[in-house]
Amino acid sequence: MVTIRPDHDLMSQARQAAGTPDWQATYRRRRPPVERAVAWLVGHGNRRLRYRGTIKNNAWLHTRAAAFNLRALINLGLTHNGTTWQIGAAA
Repeated sequence: MVTIRPDHDLMSQARQAAGTPDWQATYRRRRPPVERAVAWLVGHGNRRLRYRGTIKNNAWLHTRAAAFNLRALINLGLTHNGTTWQIGAAA
């Protein structure tokens, strides 16, 4: 028996788009930062979930992701001048 899913046409279009050079170039540009983020989370003891239930684990993962994003912003030069936050600007 063959079952065709409701999103079959959309998936087919996405697969065709993934074969184009533009899509592949964008993917190559975006993939390394995502892989680094996952590697950082896993490397800092975040391979296993800490709690039972999705609500607590969702909050825990969002906290970890926020920590990663804050670290990335600081590496980009995030500064505070007393009133506002700036990236790459002198304080």
